[in-house]
Amino acid sequence: MSIAVESPGLSETQRQIVELARDFARTKIAPLAAEWDRTKRFPRDVIAELGKLGFLGMCTPEEWDGMGVDGVTYLLALEEIAAADAAISVSMSIQNAIPTTMLVKHGTPVQKQRWLKPLARGELLVGFALSEPEAGSDPASMQAQAVRDGSGGGWVLNGLKAWATNGGTADLMMIMVRTDAPGSRRGAKGISTFIVPTDTPGYRAGKPEDKMGLRASNTATVALEDLHLAPEQLLGDEGMGFVYAMEGLDAGRLGIAIQAVGIARRALELSIAYCAERRQFDRPLHDFQAVQFKLADMATRIEAARALAHSAAARKDRGEYVAPYASMAKLFASETAMWVTTQAVQLFGGYGYMRDFPVEKLFRDAKVTELYEGTSEVQRLVIARGLSGR
Repeated sequence: MSIAVESPGLSETQRQIVELARDFARTKIAPLAAEWDRTKRFPRDVIAELGKLGFLGMCTPEEWDGMGVDGVTYLLALEEIAAADAAISVSMSIQNAIPTTMLVKHGTPVQKQRWLKPLARGELLVGFALSEPEAGSDPASMQAQAVRDGSGGGWVLNGLKAWATNGGTADLMMIMVRTDAPGSRRGAKGISTFIVPTDTPGYRAGKPEDKMGLRASNTATVALEDLHLAPEQLLGDEGMGFVYAMEGLDAGRLGIAIQAVGIARRALELSIAYCAERRQFDRPLHDFQAVQFKLADMATRIEAARALAHSAAARKDRGEYVAPYASMAKLFASETAMWVTTQAVQLFGGYGYMRDFPVEKLFRDAKVTELYEGTSEVQRLVIARGLSGR
């Protein structure tokens, strides 16, 4: 029995993409993941290689130089990268999810030509900034502000964005700020999205956050200080930025769900190998029924989490309303990853608590999947509202 998704259930195209992703993950990522974690190094060169293979443009239509694959195929590839190093899968997920969704659905032809094509080819790295120090689970309460500059309809942005993925390494950021009148505070209706090259004067990224996990993924606070933008750098309609972000979050949450599956899968793979090798009381650990049952529960939860994510992705591909299903997938998969990695540490015993063994890293990486792009509590709210038809 294989833990990973194998070829018999896949189309020929899916099989080829999975094999390409798996080979890249095992040869280019896995051997260096522990070192990147220790040094907090963001391996831009490896991300660029992912781009050359097409993995940063999987969800972009072919007319804009992407692969144009379906959601399930994308998740299959992302799982392989996440199983090797969840930190690297973050950049792949961001590049394929929120910014891409927003540009594809709401970008002008000029914006797509200028930004979407190089993003799909991996020539540019993108990030996303929604949250603020006082606006996390309630992003509609953000304070960062854009006002007209009075000279041709341009904008001036000021404010502070927090926990911005790729905030210090991206070439381009999608940034949410208020465009309603200062002091009016119309909630979500006063938020707009701007396309911001990170070399724009007034864009300043802080030092990388010293995180528990995903340490090779850059996360930073971003200060916007009298940052001037041209009118054409507004994405879509003024005041619709929060709506666009929520559309993109459905795709983003599916990416986090399968990232969690990849983390959990790797923890189970390592646990199975360790329990076959490690002997106690003159027997391999896997001969003990208590260990067998633990491994069985780990495998069952992983399969269920993957199935939820793939089912939600298929719904999205069919154009169905997917928000509660994406939240179900993220909720279950993230809690599965945390539970499975906890069991893996337990199975490894004292070794599982040591930095020299990989399950400790997987445990740290798993925790954030319960937090970012909506905490587990927020996911339960989204699911409950879906059940009540709100």
